[in-house]
Amino acid sequence: MRENIGFIGLGLLGLPVAANLLQAGYALTVYNRTADKAEPLVAQGAVQAARPADAVTAGGIVVTLVWDDEALEGVVRSEDFLERLGPGGIHVSMSTVSPDTGRKLKDLHARHGSVYVEAPVFGRPEAAAARQLWIPVAGPQEAKERVRPVLEAMGARGIFDFGEEAGTAVLVKLIGNFLIVSAARSLEEALGMAERGGVDPKAAVDMLTSTLFTAPIYQTYGKMIAEKTATISQSKIPQKDVGLFLAAAQNVQFPAPLAGLLLDMLEGGDRSRQ
Repeated sequence: MRENIGFIGLGLLGLPVAANLLQAGYALTVYNRTADKAEPLVAQGAVQAARPADAVTAGGIVVTLVWDDEALEGVVRSEDFLERLGPGGIHVSMSTVSPDTGRKLKDLHARHGSVYVEAPVFGRPEAAAARQLWIPVAGPQEAKERVRPVLEAMGARGIFDFGEEAGTAVLVKLIGNFLIVSAARSLEEALGMAERGGVDPKAAVDMLTSTLFTAPIYQTYGKMIAEKTATISQSKIPQKDVGLFLAAAQNVQFPAPLAGLLLDMLEGGDRSRQ
């Protein structure tokens, strides 16, 4: 019999991930700060919780997919959340947060007898719907084994184990997002140059992403940028995640000049002039 899963955070990515769990036959109790976002899942059989703790089952699995460190800590520290999860309970955090927050929450869970597992997600909402997600994980081995079928049901195409130390999986996520944003920002500049120089951006990106740059990131974002259906500036995510990458680098005294320059570009400044 499959476990009842608590799921907190029904944004653009959380909604299709939670829907995959329902379709896989899991019983689901969901919570979202904006309550009406849960309606499509409730229509499919999910139970709606009135507060985060109400999505938690003693000794069970609860998943969070929220915006940032503050939102994640707000859920974990909310009334009765950790008390309800209790011994044997597992919190799977799929949010992109700082490694420091991961380590802090791991210790906080341990004091209540529960386990914190990091499982941030690589993949856009359409990739979630198509079950084409890539997920790095970190946490105690037994807990990772227990949640693996749940991650697979969410739409994981691949799950990559980065050990038991909190902070490692989210650091991989921050590194990956830094590379994604760097590639997308480069594509914006390159295809803008193509258009200004009289070259069809769609033809240019078709040629380049079928020959020299065949990675999915270049293909996906290249097409979107060439067709003007998306730009880096349309989302707050790149600035947030590059900022987290830069902060993590500073915490370990690692020079990251490209990240600093990229963050200033996203913010509209230019670190090279300073």
